[in-house]
Amino acid sequence: MNRTIATLFTARGVRAFGDGFVALLLPAYLLQLGYGAMETGVLASATLLGSAGLTLGVGLLAHRIPPRRLLIGAAILMAATGLAFSQLRQFWPLLVVGFFGTLNPSSGDVSPFQPLEQAKLAHAATADRRTDTFALYGLIGALSGAVGALSLGLADRLGHAFGASALTISSAMFMLYGLLGLAVAPLYARLPIAPPETTAAPAPLGPSKGVVLKLAALFSIDSFGGGFLVNAMLALWLFQRFDLSLGAAGAFFFWTGLLAAVSQLAAGRLAKRIGLINTMVFTHLPANLAMVLAAFAPNLPAALALLSIRAALSQMDVPARNAYVMSVVTPPERAAAASLTNVPRSLASALSPSLAGLLMAASGFAWPLSIGGGLKIVYDLLLLAMFRGVKPRD
Repeated sequence: MNRTIATLFTARGVRAFGDGFVALLLPAYLLQLGYGAMETGVLASATLLGSAGLTLGVGLLAHRIPPRRLLIGAAILMAATGLAFSQLRQFWPLLVVGFFGTLNPSSGDVSPFQPLEQAKLAHAATADRRTDTFALYGLIGALSGAVGALSLGLADRLGHAFGASALTISSAMFMLYGLLGLAVAPLYARLPIAPPETTAAPAPLGPSKGVVLKLAALFSIDSFGGGFLVNAMLALWLFQRFDLSLGAAGAFFFWTGLLAAVSQLAAGRLAKRIGLINTMVFTHLPANLAMVLAAFAPNLPAALALLSIRAALSQMDVPARNAYVMSVVTPPERAAAASLTNVPRSLASALSPSLAGLLMAASGFAWPLSIGGGLKIVYDLLLLAMFRGVKPRD
């Protein structure tokens, strides 16, 4: 493992720790402030929409500004986001900060950090180790996110032991999120400014544009479905449907995060045996079926069991997807390809949390789970039909 990969892995772990508790803290914080499902969905949509805009900007600037500087700027923005959320109480200021900031309401990484880190990882890893590198990158993110979710229970106990209110505890956790942004900035400062001499400088999309646009369209279907199922909305559903406490939700998302992390260890080995596309599809389909069934769960144990099955399978496609995108484009196009495939995903996923909040406010049935899972099944089938014969360049 070279220095660039080690640095990116460390930064990913620190960021994912913050994402892990923020995704669950966000709906709880809004409930503490007196807001409901609709406001939670709108704010989640705003954060994802803002992330899409930032990611698009990164894609347009990646071949003009050294990625290291963009990563440092994003880390400073992360620090400002956490500080602002720790102090604000009114919904509209929170919405503005959510749009322009780096908060992540989902279990995955939807931020301007992602395309920059993916491109640097693809440059730093050899072709035969690329899927394994992305799998380890995803593993670190999933493990750190799981620990972040679990930390909410510890923070809740410590806060109550010192007589702090729930609102004070939430504000302190948002401040911690901001401090994590300050912690990753010096890590990014250690990265080399230029790509390795053996690779060409970053460039806009060229010969691979057609393939990337098709993938971006398919990924948008997947992300639109996934937006109904972001951790913030799942947590809100568990809070309202089964009266689950914040500490219990943190513990549950910790264990599901561990399941997702462990499953990614098998992604590289499985991809070498059955191919990247088959790995993406045949691990994703049963996960989405479990999510649809969870909508009909009669009690909390059944719902948690089905959500756990989904967690154990749903993230195995992530390293395979990242490796596939990086392998079907030329090296100079990687930063642009990562951005172009992530921006439509973020835009699509930004629409559905608001719809999920509206459906949850209007009906007691778990429509977001059934609709989101169904759309993701459609994506799996289309991906298999369209890209099973498209092989990586290297």
